[in-house]
Amino acid sequence: MHESESAAGRQPISDLHALLPTGSQRQLAALSLTVIVPVYNERHLVATSVGRLLGLTSELISRLEVIIVDDCSTDGSREVLERLAAQDARIRLIRHARNQGKGAAIRTARDHATGDVCVIHDADMEYNPEDLARLMLPFIREGADAVFGSRYISAEYRRALMYLHTQINNILTTFSNWLTDLDLTDVETCYKAVKTSLFKSIPLRSNDFRFEVELAMKLAKRRARIYEVPIRYSPRSYEEGKKIRARDGVLAVLAMLKYSIVDDIYREDEYGSNILNDLQSARRFNQWMGDTLRPYLGDRILEIGAGIGNLTNQFIPRELYVASDINPHYLEYMRSYAIGKPYLRVMRVDAGAADDFADIQGAFDTAIMINVLEHVPDEQLSLRNLRAALAPGGRVVILVPQHPRLFGSLDEVLEHRERYTSAGLRRSLETAGFEVERVFDFNRISVPAWFWNARILRRRNFARLQLKILEVIMPLVRGLDRVLPWPGISAIGIARKR
Repeated sequence: MHESESAAGRQPISDLHALLPTGSQRQLAALSLTVIVPVYNERHLVATSVGRLLGLTSELISRLEVIIVDDCSTDGSREVLERLAAQDARIRLIRHARNQGKGAAIRTARDHATGDVCVIHDADMEYNPEDLARLMLPFIREGADAVFGSRYISAEYRRALMYLHTQINNILTTFSNWLTDLDLTDVETCYKAVKTSLFKSIPLRSNDFRFEVELAMKLAKRRARIYEVPIRYSPRSYEEGKKIRARDGVLAVLAMLKYSIVDDIYREDEYGSNILNDLQSARRFNQWMGDTLRPYLGDRILEIGAGIGNLTNQFIPRELYVASDINPHYLEYMRSYAIGKPYLRVMRVDAGAADDFADIQGAFDTAIMINVLEHVPDEQLSLRNLRAALAPGGRVVILVPQHPRLFGSLDEVLEHRERYTSAGLRRSLETAGFEVERVFDFNRISVPAWFWNARILRRRNFARLQLKILEVIMPLVRGLDRVLPWPGISAIGIARKR
């Protein structure tokens, strides 16, 4: 359970101010920091650069971990790094057998990171490690997911930089902002600090400097809360060994175009985050589902399996809204999303774990469970848990996959226990002690596509092109869906606690 939940103990769920500290109520608390240092042929600077890094002290940093990746240097940097690692236990040194690029070095180091926050630090002394403490503040005070150090935000003073280099950077940042709908001032900054758990969950494909824009694009698609703080910058010239070139700017633009189209934002994990994201990114489809469910909702809602809040953000504000999930990546996002929303609490609630419901019995007038019941091993236990969370007369809203004959490869990938029938869903609700108000079909239009992909082609992931086409034609689909003659791909059950 999250620290804020543990601290809350057994307080009544209605005591939201105690359970949900706002940004202004957050207390300063130190975080551990992992600094990733990619190195390639920096023999003359790396010792001084790492030395300045090791000298960093701040009350905001509880522990400093430095992971250096020597990207197969050939100029003697390796010997310098081995000496540094032998002298300081905070350093972990990893060496690539062949040169792979900055992005590859960062990817290697990331898998070994243990700090609360990861940040990248180049070995060329263009950036000042004293600024790293500034980057920690938004994590502590504002619940940030990522913090970028900007060379262009106004500060007490700044060094005049190379005009042409600055303008190219501004063009790249503007183009990135146009694609991501962010208002960053410095997308190419080296100092990108990210919560380690979030950082590790993002697939990184770029081996070179394109890593900078790839990370920014994917953080934006993950809807991360990104902050910027001013930092100092002391650029070196190409004569002094600066490695980035004009062609890297062209490659960055191409990378932005690529990652604005490709939704590659979750690494494969045991929760199937990468697969579920394909469905959750269907904005118009989720709006259709939200419009369908909204008439059945009350003012005190428990949502089981909230994901990244595609339905949550349609149903709030309410008197009380508890968004729950078991996927730690989703919970981390939702906890950041909940900051500044005193009515919204985020919890880890497993539908099949009675202990998770101990503190919330009788607290809600509505419980929502969308595409969850088909996953749980004990259906009746989960429904009884939901019933216990409801006040007398409270309503449960359940959506499950329908059509047993559609069960195929996609159901296997999603670990569906079964596909229901309308009669089967009704029977399950009645057995659990609910009085069923109605059971009805949802989303008839997707039945042929599911049959084709899951039963005929035996696909193991969703066809993203089909999902995008469905998004485009969604206004037409909603009208057409009512007149199609077959049952929906999903069944929705509405029932009350007796």
